[in-house]
Amino acid sequence: MIWKKVLLIVSMIFLLSGCSQFNALVDKLPFTANDSSNSNQEKQDESQVNDPLSLEAIFFNDIKEVDGKNVIQNSTNVMALVNKEFHLPEEYIPDDLVRPDVAFSFKEVNIEKSLMRREAAEALEKMFTNAAENGIELYAVSGYRSYSRQQSLFEAEINRVGIEKAEQAVAIPGASEHQSGLAMDISSRSNKLYLNEAFADTTEGKWLKENAHRFGFILRYPKEKRDITNYVYEPWHFRYVGVKAATIMYEHNWTLEEYFNEVKKM
Repeated sequence: MIWKKVLLIVSMIFLLSGCSQFNALVDKLPFTANDSSNSNQEKQDESQVNDPLSLEAIFFNDIKEVDGKNVIQNSTNVMALVNKEFHLPEEYIPDDLVRPDVAFSFKEVNIEKSLMRREAAEALEKMFTNAAENGIELYAVSGYRSYSRQQSLFEAEINRVGIEKAEQAVAIPGASEHQSGLAMDISSRSNKLYLNEAFADTTEGKWLKENAHRFGFILRYPKEKRDITNYVYEPWHFRYVGVKAATIMYEHNWTLEEYFNEVKKM
């Protein structure tokens, strides 16, 4: 505003004096030639910051090959892409595991599977509370799963159905999101607290699919994306990634793998 007043005053003086240098002077004023480019640059910078498909570099996997496996080095990253290609370290145990204040399908206190990382646990509490306010009764079934527990489950599944089918149904040790402390298997009384595909057809399962993103959770293994996740359909398995990312994935119908194929590193 000040420079506009200055321009008005200067222009009046030069018009009265008939000076032919007016245009040259205007070009030298600080709000003219450089002002437009600076403004555009600011808009570009702002656009980058606000671009929903831009993500800070710290949220991408930092990978190191260990014994032929791609092992995630920044394991505490809440956006860590954990799957059959990218594994968590055998020794990784989150240091902020807590038991969320929600209903569980079992009575034991602070057993391994009742735990989640604090941020995810608080988000789960909000989701369960909102569900209850809408007449939806949810039960947490299985959260954190240590590397040793993964080994036990995987070996048991191999003995039951063979290694090929076991790898489709149970994550190999280190490839389970449960070890991150960011995942929770959820069921309902209407489904007899089972973890099966039938949960998808319950009122509770449908509510979760349509509302989990509002609290930062994604349905991690959708039925139609098996060729992308390389896991069977699990309508009970929800993974915390934060509200912003979860909402983007929900709106685009993306898996976590697809999200990282689309997002740009800032």
